[in-house]
Amino acid sequence: MSDWENETDIPGLTIGISGPARRSTAHRLISLGLRLHGARTHYIRPGDRTNVELLDGLVLSGGTHVHPGRYGQQPQVTARYDLKRDATDTELLRQAEAINIPVLGICRGAQFINVFHGGSLCQNVTPLRVHTRHRPLLLPLQTVRLVRDSRLGGLMYSHVIGANRIHSQAIKRLGQNLRVTAVDNDLFVQAIENTGRQWLMGVQWHPEYLLYHTGHRRIFSHFVHAARARKLERLDNREGPEFHS
Repeated sequence: MSDWENETDIPGLTIGISGPARRSTAHRLISLGLRLHGARTHYIRPGDRTNVELLDGLVLSGGTHVHPGRYGQQPQVTARYDLKRDATDTELLRQAEAINIPVLGICRGAQFINVFHGGSLCQNVTPLRVHTRHRPLLLPLQTVRLVRDSRLGGLMYSHVIGANRIHSQAIKRLGQNLRVTAVDNDLFVQAIENTGRQWLMGVQWHPEYLLYHTGHRRIFSHFVHAARARKLERLDNREGPEFHS
């Protein structure tokens, strides 16, 4: 099967999903979460040369650790890294920012957004945790507190929600032009968004495993809505001069 999902009944809106060389259940669930709200998806593997101009939105999914060299450190823990994917995600984010299309980062994706903006990561938060621990992916048993006046806070029905957690890295120094929009009970960052005009959000948990939950499903619906709105803006900008010529 082609990396382009065979969704001929859903025209017009294409979201790129960046992930590892081999797709997993998580990536198929992300695709499902987007397709439920009217988007077509295109899977991007490490090393792929993707013209982001052809996309309407970008998702950076979970996966291996971000290499510490990206934020000026040496590896302090034994972990799996994917340098080719780091390079690919850097180029994807650069292009997405240049044309101002929406970006959603999930787990590693949220961390990579922070690093891309000049921030750093704590390479192993597990020994530092007191009030939180790993939770099953399919159950929202981790408490997350949201900033009320944030994009994410406006999506959820409460400023305290349940989420899942499997990560051992976390955002440490916040990147430029970003704000924290959620923390857990140990005050580790659980969500970020930008302070500029681009729709950009990163969540540390995995909402794709919680699609049965209305609040987490709304993350995908809001992202797709933003992608659709941005697509219309881009079309207007292209068609306007020709229309008036």
